[in-house]
Amino acid sequence: MIPIDPRAAAAVREHPHRLVFATVSGAHLYGFPSPDSDWDLRGAHVVPVEEMARLEPRDDTVQTTGIREGLEIDFVTHDVRKFFGLILKRNGYVLEQVFSPIVVTTSLAHEELKEISRRCVTKHHAHHYLGFAATERKLFQKESPPRVKPLLYIYRVLLTGIHLMHTGEILAHLPSLAAEARLPYIDELIRFKVEAKERAVLARADLDFHEREHDRLVRELEAASAASSLPDAPSGRAALDDLLVRIRLGKA
Repeated sequence: MIPIDPRAAAAVREHPHRLVFATVSGAHLYGFPSPDSDWDLRGAHVVPVEEMARLEPRDDTVQTTGIREGLEIDFVTHDVRKFFGLILKRNGYVLEQVFSPIVVTTSLAHEELKEISRRCVTKHHAHHYLGFAATERKLFQKESPPRVKPLLYIYRVLLTGIHLMHTGEILAHLPSLAAEARLPYIDELIRFKVEAKERAVLARADLDFHEREHDRLVRELEAASAASSLPDAPSGRAALDDLLVRIRLGKA
C-alpha cells in the first residue's frame, strides 16, 4: 500500500463539506504511478439539508484542481444523492472509488456503502468497461508517437472488467490483474512508463502486437459478460435510499 502524500491529505481535510469517504484513484490506484504523476482523489460528500432545500442546490459536485506545494492534485467529489445515483447506473468508475484500497478518509457510512454496492454489481457493468476501453483506444490512436500510459489504461480497463465478470469483485490494480491473466509483458510496460515518467513512448514495432491483444481482450470481456452469473439488475436500491436519508439527517 502506498503512503498518502501529506499534501493530498491536507486537500481532503479542507473540503467544504462532510465527507463520507475520499479515496485515491488514477495511476496510484492502478499501480503504475510515475514520480511526476498527479494525485487523483475521489469521493462522496454531504450537502447540508438546508442547502438541499433551495430551488437550486449548490455543490452537487465539488472539484478542486491545482498545484499544492509542487504536487498536482485533482480532487472531485459528488453529493451522496448524485453519487448513489451513479452507482445504480452501473458506473464501474464510481465503484472503483468506493472500493479503492487507498483510503484518505472514511466513515461508518462508507463501510455500509461498500456492503450495499456489492449488491449493485451486474453483468451489464461490462458495457461500462467496453465503452471506457473504446474511448481510451481512440485517445491512444490519436497520439504520435504513441505513449505507454494510454495503453496501460486500456489494459487496466479491460482486465478490470474481465475480473469483475468472473468474480463480482472490483480490482483496479494493473500489476495484480496482469499476474492473474498471466500477461508478463504488462509488467514490462509498467516499468518502462515509471522509469521514463509520463512521456514514455511505445516503439512502432510493438503496435501490431498490442492491437491484437486489445481485440482478444475485448472478445474475452464480451464472453465473460455473456457467461457471467452476476444479476441483470442491481438489488441495492432500497438500501441506498435508506442510507441516503440517514446520512442527510446526520444519523449515519
